[in-house]
Amino acid sequence: MSNATLLRIKTIPEGHRLTGLEKPHHPLISVVDVSQFKNHSDIQAVIFDFYVVSLKRGCDNLLYGQQKYDFDEGLMAFMAPGQILRGEENGRPPNLQGWMMFIHPDFLWNTSLAKKIKKYDYFGYATNEALFLSDREETLMNGIIDNIKQEYNAPIDKFSQDVIIAQLELLFTYAERFYERQFITRKMTNSRILTRLEDVLDDYFNQEELLSKGLPTVQYVADSLNISSKYLGSLLKQLTGLTTQQHIHEKLIGKAKEKLSTTELSVGEIAYELGFEHSQSFSKLFKTKTKQSPLEFRASFN
Repeated sequence: MSNATLLRIKTIPEGHRLTGLEKPHHPLISVVDVSQFKNHSDIQAVIFDFYVVSLKRGCDNLLYGQQKYDFDEGLMAFMAPGQILRGEENGRPPNLQGWMMFIHPDFLWNTSLAKKIKKYDYFGYATNEALFLSDREETLMNGIIDNIKQEYNAPIDKFSQDVIIAQLELLFTYAERFYERQFITRKMTNSRILTRLEDVLDDYFNQEELLSKGLPTVQYVADSLNISSKYLGSLLKQLTGLTTQQHIHEKLIGKAKEKLSTTELSVGEIAYELGFEHSQSFSKLFKTKTKQSPLEFRASFN
């Protein structure tokens, strides 16, 4: 590991050797104290082959979306297997506190969480799109983690896995609730994202080379906003009731209406200018969204 800049951790015991902590009590699930982590200046990033859930305090100048926050309350992040965790530029913060929980996918095998865990979109959020907890929420999450540790430290019986799975489901459900609360309460940041979303789409649809590029993709929009596509989708769904794709279509229809009502361009020419190779595809989408064909909409202005 001494010469590595990117390290892949395939088992939980390997992860413990990385942190320098004692051998875990369970080979497939473990919770570790982040204040005990050692700095590894030679390792810039780590890929885990398991799910990672963390709750930390003392993360100074955290980047959240487009802003930095001096945040000293509970902060949760969720990673799915195969995602990259990058280290702090200046090493582990001196006041870092909290825990990280590692869950190997094999632990979920043949349980209710095996498929259900994939429905929690926040495992696809970037690590800088973390969950900010109130004191009450942090206490609740810590209580669940204490229950999990108590269970896997006790002698294993036929109920052990079921009890831990039930606790994990509870933790994940609370996380889903708290993320929805966050979308609502962090209005200033979220309103800026909505404003920038409009700007990104306006700029894109005003480009002359729209045909060669085609319609903007969800990934393009998310990348332009510097947030993950899953986080953007969840945020928009909560704030506007629309998906990112629906926002793209709404902007497209708005531009189409503008051209139909203010120019004499044919439907085919308008479709071409909006990035459609075939006017039939444009007409079909327009009618689906407006309940009128492009020509029927234009006629309503005459």
